[in-house]
Amino acid sequence: MLQLFYFSGTGNARNVAQWIGAAWKEREREAIVRDLTKVEVRSIQLGPADEVGFASPTHGFNLPPVTLDFLFAFPRAPNRNRAFVVNTRAGLRLFGLHLPGLSGVAQLLAAVVLMAKGYRVVGMRPIDLPSNWISIHPGLREDNVRALYHRCEEITRRFADRLLDGRRDLRALWDLVQDLLIAPISLGYYLVGRFWFAKSFIASGACDACGVCVKGCPVKALSMVDERPFWSYRCESCMRCMNQCPKRAIETAHGFAIAVPVLFSVLLSALVYPALEKVAPSWTGSSPLATVLKNVLEPALMLVVLFGSYRLLHHALRWKAVERLVVWTSLTHFQFWRRYRAPRK
Repeated sequence: MLQLFYFSGTGNARNVAQWIGAAWKEREREAIVRDLTKVEVRSIQLGPADEVGFASPTHGFNLPPVTLDFLFAFPRAPNRNRAFVVNTRAGLRLFGLHLPGLSGVAQLLAAVVLMAKGYRVVGMRPIDLPSNWISIHPGLREDNVRALYHRCEEITRRFADRLLDGRRDLRALWDLVQDLLIAPISLGYYLVGRFWFAKSFIASGACDACGVCVKGCPVKALSMVDERPFWSYRCESCMRCMNQCPKRAIETAHGFAIAVPVLFSVLLSALVYPALEKVAPSWTGSSPLATVLKNVLEPALMLVVLFGSYRLLHHALRWKAVERLVVWTSLTHFQFWRRYRAPRK
């Protein structure tokens, strides 16, 4: 039996998991496909002949923390069970050409964790479905989405057939060099970047407090504060809320998200560091203490400032002038900035 677990924001990884599950059932093999956010990992029981699979999006060239936590807590293999990993990543289609995304450490880290738990990793496959990171770029046109989906469904089913035939498919290792080169970005996103993204979402005046985003959040990162959704640091930036809001009210506050770190850096350079050089010169220059300050304490302090200023912004959005300024400095406000919804499979 195959036990396949997935995490999905807008539906890409869910659809991949369902394609694989369907391939198993077409061969009259039993398959259970489950949303890992709805599974108590300690209740999972594996038989000696069971196979396990994991499907997840790629966030910041890594697996989302919710997927990583699930993998770390996953039970050990009872009998060197076969395992595979698929990650959806930012596929694009330009002038008819299909352009792949990058996995970073998403596949490698998952494989290492599974092997450390005694599994035989027989499948590592990235699937280049459409990117849904609407904070960074507009959603793809419908014709491009359809073309990418048609191609990726065939790729996924071929991958499943190889595994069903008892073969291996380690296609992810073809990208090993470039994935290792961008590994530092993966670490930076995990430590800092994901929190920056989490504190960049706001609800515009078009929000009617319907609660769809709060109820639909797969990691319970949203709550209603002052009759407006508020994003906590637990946000995975899976983009479900922004892409599924019926009023198109959820925006990425680009102006705010850029202004806070810029002003923070200016303040440090103009006031804090000059004063520090006078009273504690050992914390400046190229000393070890200065390195700690620059690479550890400064990012941590910036996150504290970001969290505090985000809460202030949330309350200030009640004022029309503030709300309009934030919305007008958001790229997601423009009509050409398309939202993304994965086709249902």
